[in-house]
Amino acid sequence: MTIDEMQEVLDGLAEELPEEFYRDLNGGVVLLPGAKESADALKPGDLYTLGEYHHGGGMGNYIKIYYGSFERVFGHLSDEAMTKELRKTLRHEFRHHMEFLGGDHSSRSLEAEDARFMDAYFSRHIDDYMAQRGKMRGRKQKPMPRFTSPNASDSR
Repeated sequence: MTIDEMQEVLDGLAEELPEEFYRDLNGGVVLLPGAKESADALKPGDLYTLGEYHHGGGMGNYIKIYYGSFERVFGHLSDEAMTKELRKTLRHEFRHHMEFLGGDHSSRSLEAEDARFMDAYFSRHIDDYMAQRGKMRGRKQKPMPRFTSPNASDSR
């Protein structure tokens, strides 16, 4: 799927959502061409951010979707399957927006769910992580990183 095709699909998916979801989303939904590797990835190319919800600041509230990340993680899928993944990501980011507006920071919130995803990622790759830490002999050891980005996908 080309970036122009994905923009068309994304526009259609955005139209599926109720108008109320767009309250205070003054920056809208933006499709960016690049890929975004997660800063928490244990090795390059292992973990990508598919989308992010941003709130506050000079740009207001908006959602970013990374075309390049979708291509790297799901580029082998059919257009139909890619659309399904795009829909899941868009709705995931809108859930962040709705939770932000509602002030939900409970253990059932999406932020907590994202943190559990990262805990599972590190659990699956603990041997790689420990090997990486072992290479840091003589340096102060850092604690295991925590995921703070709104959305990512393990690209195993």
